[in-house]
Amino acid sequence: MRRVEHVMGFPVSLRIDDPDVPGSAADAVFRWLREADERFSPFKPGSEVSRYGRGELARRELSADLAEVLDLCAHYRTATGGAFDAWPPGRSFDPCAIVKGWSVQRAAGLLTAAGARRFCLNAGGDVVTSGGPWRVGVRHPEHADRLCAVVEVTDGAVATSARYERGDHIVDGRTGRPATGLLSLTVVAPTLTVADAVATAAFALGADGVGWAADQDGCEVFAVDSDRRVLRTAGFPKAPAERAAAA
Repeated sequence: MRRVEHVMGFPVSLRIDDPDVPGSAADAVFRWLREADERFSPFKPGSEVSRYGRGELARRELSADLAEVLDLCAHYRTATGGAFDAWPPGRSFDPCAIVKGWSVQRAAGLLTAAGARRFCLNAGGDVVTSGGPWRVGVRHPEHADRLCAVVEVTDGAVATSARYERGDHIVDGRTGRPATGLLSLTVVAPTLTVADAVATAAFALGADGVGWAADQDGCEVFAVDSDRRVLRTAGFPKAPAERAAAA
């Protein structure tokens, strides 16, 4: 089964190789992602996130899901000394860097609950897999038609933070200025919740983020710094590039 839809502002593709998984499993994935977009987007005035950001909802009034997202945001703000900050000065609360990976990982859980054992869910280049091996291409930070690494993952997730899609959109919360020091940083982790959050938080830390990400439990890292040096952890699961397709 293969399916692609545009959700949360980017294409989401799903491949399920199990022959007996019903189409309703894919329906549930995309229904949940659309729901997450409606509830947690800071760009939708009526979303729970927007209402919380405007001070219309107290913490005790929040859904359990948003409370979980808030806890994750607070964890990474503390862990990075404020470099990752979903509460930027002068702007509304924006948990997008957490919500994307968290919501897609939740969607993967729906697939598992429906009996899927071999699948790949790709949300705008961030990927969660099951029943591999799956090979995921990491885009070159300066050349859209080239890969700079290929990752082999069996059950896990891959997320990349970089400038190439949205420019200098990741801000160092300590300075309020765009993060510098890295061109791209990719994290492989057991879940996309962790991989995506760690990749964004590490990018916000700049050059120091590579070592910080490598110290996070279960994380392997591949990065290209602003001097175009390649840095990777010893356990980064690199696969032969010629056998992969770009994420």
